This record gives sequence, structure tokens and C-alpha cells, in this order.
Amino acid sequence: MLFNSLEFFIFLPIVFILYWFVTNKSLAFQNILVLLASYVFYGWWDYRFLALIVLSTIVDYIVGLKIYASQQKLQKKIWLGFSMAFNLSLLGFFKYYNFFIDSWVNLLSSIGYTTENIWTLKVILPVGISFYTFQTMSYSIDIYRQSLKPTKDFIGFAAFVSFFPQLVAGPIERASNLLPQILKKRIFNKTEAIKGIELIVWGLFKKVVIADSLAPTVNHIFENYEDMSGGTLVLGAIFFAFQIYGDFSGYSDIAIGTAKLFGFNLMTNFNFPYFSKSIGEFWRKWHISLSTWFRDYLYIPLGGSKEGKLKGVRNVFAIFLVSGFWHGANWTFVVWGGIHALLFIPSFILGTNRKDIENKLKQHSVFGFLKNTTMIVFTFSIVTFAWIFFRANSISHAIGYLKGMNSLELNTNNFIITADLLLVMTLIVLDYVRSKNIKLPVIIWTLLSVAILGALNREIPAEFIYFQF
Repeated sequence: MLFNSLEFFIFLPIVFILYWFVTNKSLAFQNILVLLASYVFYGWWDYRFLALIVLSTIVDYIVGLKIYASQQKLQKKIWLGFSMAFNLSLLGFFKYYNFFIDSWVNLLSSIGYTTENIWTLKVILPVGISFYTFQTMSYSIDIYRQSLKPTKDFIGFAAFVSFFPQLVAGPIERASNLLPQILKKRIFNKTEAIKGIELIVWGLFKKVVIADSLAPTVNHIFENYEDMSGGTLVLGAIFFAFQIYGDFSGYSDIAIGTAKLFGFNLMTNFNFPYFSKSIGEFWRKWHISLSTWFRDYLYIPLGGSKEGKLKGVRNVFAIFLVSGFWHGANWTFVVWGGIHALLFIPSFILGTNRKDIENKLKQHSVFGFLKNTTMIVFTFSIVTFAWIFFRANSISHAIGYLKGMNSLELNTNNFIITADLLLVMTLIVLDYVRSKNIKLPVIIWTLLSVAILGALNREIPAEFIYFQF
């Protein structure tokens, strides 16, 4: 079920009414409702893949109890290994099977061996599998680390794994944050509910008004890049940067806002990343739930930066390459991750990546403003450069696109370009205002809602980009 669909606008108020007015006297009944609603929400896409979520839930529920009950460390490791092997095998088969087979066949072909790709299967990628497998793995890992105790409430745990607002595209929640909220009684909070509605409206605006409006232009430019001028290609990359931001952060806002309607607080997943002044800051503000997941469950276990700069650089490359590969079964994503690693390494070596990046000069000085603005523009430029590989169909496609960016001449419809630029500027201004914690007046929220209603007038709602990851 899509957040921007008529089905969801019917589904949400029904679940809300049942949750607060029918099952509100019993925590157990509320959690059962959350679980059933989550399965309906996910099964609306393809009910057959509910079996995967149920199986993953059962495995890590049992593993969590077994790890906690085991007296010997070897037993704990065996159970944790079983959880990791199961979840990664599940993810590997559905997401990467054909990628590895195709890569192997291409490798054989490059050295003169031709073979039919007889092992390729028509594997459908289950929506959200990259998110809920990471969520259940972190639960088992935290129990193994003794930073979390397992729950014996299977319904509560199942509701945590499949919680419908963030099930499909995050944020990737930790059991230490979401599970306790599920296991304790919730009380309706009007203030939080209003904040939730505002987040839903803001998220829908970013998705259906900004991202979905930019998508046709982006698709046209990337699909016909050989016929485009350099200036048009530059604009295409910039438009994609804002398309993916509006699409993905819009989903997170809707998810966080929807959770607030039911008394839950999810972690922040985006914190105005395009106002970052360095790559390090960008990754502290973009897809925060994933970057912190890799930090806690990959980077630190590998040794982090405690074993010297050389191994630290190795570990940085590892998390960025794995992060790229997590996004999709294509070498373009690996290259995208590698580019970010190369951009991040200098500040890591110099030890400036964790320092306060605010200008030490007076914030309101002209020089301080110009310096901050220059840093923001530069960071956005290199991030946008990397986005070209993320968006391209292949590495050769990305290289060809980059080669075409040899002039600033525009050769596309001026009206469309102007309209898209106005959308981008609107998003930047509103994002800036919200980043300063300035409350938007009612008239602005009304205008945003009107714009959403107008943009929703499409025959088929557009899927969110991160559904494919």
C-alpha cells in the first residue's frame, strides 16, 4: 500500500479509530491491531511475501531468547550466527542472486567463454526486505552484546518487526527504541498528533508535489542524455538530487508522522542534509538510520578508528561500499559508495570529520556567511556528482552522462525547466525555514495541502524510489 494512494487515505483513519476508540482499553488488543494492520498494509502489495516477514520474525524471536538463555559464549555465537546467516541469505537470494549470476557470466564472457545464462531466475524483490532484515538482525546483535533483553511477548515483537508506518522504507528502527514503546500503554497526545499530521502533509508535499513532478524531467534527461546539452545534463543531475531527497525524506516524514498518530516516536532519518558543509556532516544528516546502523554493526566491530589510520581507512571504505551495495544489485551503487568513501577519507585522515563544522567566525558576519554558503554549495555539488552514478542504469551510462556535461547551454523546454526550478527553490526555502524551527503559519499548511490534492490527481500513484531497495 502506498502512502500517496486512495487506499491508504481510507486505511489510516479506519485503523486510527479502531486503535483509539475500540481497542484502547487493552494494550494486547492494540498490539494485535497494529500487527494485523501492518500485515494488511504490506500484503496489499503482494500477500505471498508476508511469509518472509513472519518467518524472519519467528527466527529472530527464538534466536533472541536462545542467546539470552545460553550460558556459554560459544552457544550465543552459534545462535547469533544462525540469525545472521538466515537474514543475509534471505536478503542475498531475493536481492542479489541474479546480480551475481549475471556478473559471473559477464566475467566468463570477457575471457572468451560464452555460456547461456541458464541459472538466472525471475526473482521478485520483496518490498522492504532490506529494511526489516536489518531491523531483526540488530535485535539479535543487541541481545548478544547484552545491551538489550529479549521480549517474551511474540505479538509485541512481531508488531515491532512489521510496524506498518516504517516497514517498507524505514527509518530502520532499533528494538531499544521502538520495542519498549510497543510493550507499554500508549496515551493519546493531541500535541504530538498535530505534529504527526504536519509531518504527513510535509512528507506528501515533498513526495507528490516535488519529487513526482521532477521525475518526468529527470527520466527524460537521463534516458536521452546523448541528445542533451551540458547545461541540461547539469540541471538533470540537480533535479534528481532533489527528486530523491523529496521522495525518500518524504516517505520518512510520513512514516514518522503516522507513527505519532498512534503514540510512537520513530528516530529522525533526515536532518536537512543539503545544508551540510562537508561530506561527513552530510552522512550525519542523510538516511541517519542506515548510516548509524552500519556504524554500530559494521564499522565499530571492524575496529573503527581505534587501530590506526590505515585500518580506519579500510573500515571507512568497507561501510561505504557495503552501504552502496545495500542500495541495489548494480555496480553503479558500489561506485556511488566508493565515491563517497573517497570524498570522506581526507577529513577522516585529518581528523576533522567529527569536529564542529559551524563557522568559528560570527555567524552574522559577511565573511562567515559567504564561507558557509560556499561550503554548502561545494558539498551539494560533489554529492550531486555522485548521484549521477546512483541514477544511471550502468557505469558506462554514468560516464557518458558525465562526458556530456561540457557546456552550460540549455536545449530543453524552458517552461518545464522554469517550473522545475521553482519547485526546487520552494523546497529549499521551506526546508531552510523548518531547519530554523520556525513554525509555518496555517495559510502555508493550507497551500501545501491544496498543492498535494492537485498533485494527487494522477491515474496511478507513483511508487517511492526506495521501494526498489
